[in-house]
Amino acid sequence: MSEMKTIVVTGGTGGLGAAVVARLLGDYRTVVLYNRVEGYEALRARLGAPAELAGVKADLTDDAGVAAAIGKIAASTGGLYALVHLAGGFASGTVEGTERGVWDQILSLNLLAAVFAFRAAIPHLRANGSGRIVAVASEAALAKPAGMAAYTVSKSALCTLVELTAKELAGTGITVNAIAPGSLATPAMKGSGASGLIPLERVAETIAFLVGDGAANVSGAVVPLRAGS
Repeated sequence: MSEMKTIVVTGGTGGLGAAVVARLLGDYRTVVLYNRVEGYEALRARLGAPAELAGVKADLTDDAGVAAAIGKIAASTGGLYALVHLAGGFASGTVEGTERGVWDQILSLNLLAAVFAFRAAIPHLRANGSGRIVAVASEAALAKPAGMAAYTVSKSALCTLVELTAKELAGTGITVNAIAPGSLATPAMKGSGASGLIPLERVAETIAFLVGDGAANVSGAVVPLRAGS
């Protein structure tokens, strides 16, 4: 276990997060940043309390707090190999009809939290000599449908953040990519009766590829994931 590379996962206690963490465990020491201890304990129990899984409490909208949490992880594990940023939020509504508070909340959850996580991770990835950053955007960032203005704008901005960060880190051995999935087969979505859902295991497998050695020359990509493709 001491030789395993360390990956930090944000949003690891959600429906997608559990699938991603389960896929990464065994190949990597996986540390989840969580905001509710109950959620983290439920994740550990669901996955059988594996020794290579750890957690650190952090508010992802707190720049200094995220930096401190990731710094603590890097110091205690001997370095950081990758950041997998899954955390985010959703809201529907038009540009005109979405109130300021909702804009603030969704931009904070979907964009600023990513900025803070990237900023916190990059110095440790540089110190490692190479690494991976993978973020989860949304098909909405590509299709830009009406009716979910704050969400679409924030996820589009996240894609731009990924592309820009990849350019800034070119030549460092650190790759930065995003996936842009459509509707996911989370328990809530399956319960709603929605069709065309993407299995969580396929999303997890794509993320595992992007953090692996096989994707060492892939950077700045926004990979769409669609049902049936």
